[in-house]
Amino acid sequence: MCSTDSSDALARLAAALDDLAAERLEGAFGPQLIERLGPLLVAGNRLTAEVARTVRQGELTGAAEHDGHKTMASWLRGHARFSPAAAFRLVTTGRAIEALPAVAAAAATGALPPEALAVIAPVTTPANLAAAEAQDVDLAGVDAALTEVAVTRPHAELRQVVKHYLDRLDPDGAEPDPTEGRSLTLVKHADGSVSGRFELDAVGGEKLQTAVESIVQASRPAGDMRTRAQQQADALVQLCDNQLAAGTLPVLRTHKPHVVVRVDLEDLIDPAAAGPGAAQTGFGTIISAARARWLACDGNISRIVIGPDGEVLDYGRRQRISPPPLRRALDARDRGCVFTGCDAPAHWCDVHHLIHWIDGGQTNLGNCALLCERHHTKIHHGFRIERQPDGRWRTWRPDGTEILVLPRITAEPERSRAG
Repeated sequence: MCSTDSSDALARLAAALDDLAAERLEGAFGPQLIERLGPLLVAGNRLTAEVARTVRQGELTGAAEHDGHKTMASWLRGHARFSPAAAFRLVTTGRAIEALPAVAAAAATGALPPEALAVIAPVTTPANLAAAEAQDVDLAGVDAALTEVAVTRPHAELRQVVKHYLDRLDPDGAEPDPTEGRSLTLVKHADGSVSGRFELDAVGGEKLQTAVESIVQASRPAGDMRTRAQQQADALVQLCDNQLAAGTLPVLRTHKPHVVVRVDLEDLIDPAAAGPGAAQTGFGTIISAARARWLACDGNISRIVIGPDGEVLDYGRRQRISPPPLRRALDARDRGCVFTGCDAPAHWCDVHHLIHWIDGGQTNLGNCALLCERHHTKIHHGFRIERQPDGRWRTWRPDGTEILVLPRITAEPERSRAG
């Protein structure tokens, strides 16, 4: 196809997309949207395949040099603003389309989504193609088989088939070092939240799934409305809590690793100070004074007096808010999180002061309770717990209604108390 023909076709494509974008979808309902979505997905698949085919031809002809780039991957990163992973995926997809005619034909019809092409792409790496040729592998037969699975079977099954083929291609190869393929990338955002991505080998992934799932299944309080993703994220944080509390992590510069928060005394002791930017963690995250007071419920406090020019004038001995004997007594009495409906064990819990120690509350058995991280947060956001004379704990929502477990029989009238 000459460049003029391509330009005309792309112009018609752009016009068609303009027409689609101009359609209003607000009044459409289920069947109409599904009927519209199907052809769009097929068209998207076809367009991705054509992009990959073009990228491959650009790779073969050195087209990136036209704009001063060495490779098509670097061109995609610089000119199309692709991430490195997306650029690599598109380049390898183009190579797969070139090497596997049946896959290419199916992709051209829109039958294969980009994810399927990405899974098939490792089959066509130079090393794997060379290994297949050396072993007289019928690549055309592999091509046909992979296409049939990709078109007719679930995505997970395609992954298994490709892995099986690659394993059989090098049955006597050296067992790979599992640590070589592992990676963990964390990105901290402006508000202090963290997102990330990790890659684990099969055994490492199994270990992570086993550990996280054990906490997910053991921490399912009544009325839990969290999504699966939220449950797993909470479980991962709980794993970190457990390990930090165990004190078995490597010692760094004479100190065991721990969460550090710096906050001015005025913000710490003033319960009315929301202070969204009042405190700072050891890794530089800015948090609120309210969050700092929550962390201070069950931690160590060190006093440091800083002069007007930033010099340290005085520093006090680190003091533990809840001493070990009190913690052991709370473990024996509460045996776990006291929030109604929660069955988190004691070793997952923080010590919570019913009347905060900053506000004059005593650090003793009568003024303390065990709460898991999730419910400790709830208590600092309007929920309330109270221990009855018979030793039972009751929990109230911010609106004053009591949280009850089945059967929901109120034992006694609520004694009115504001927050």
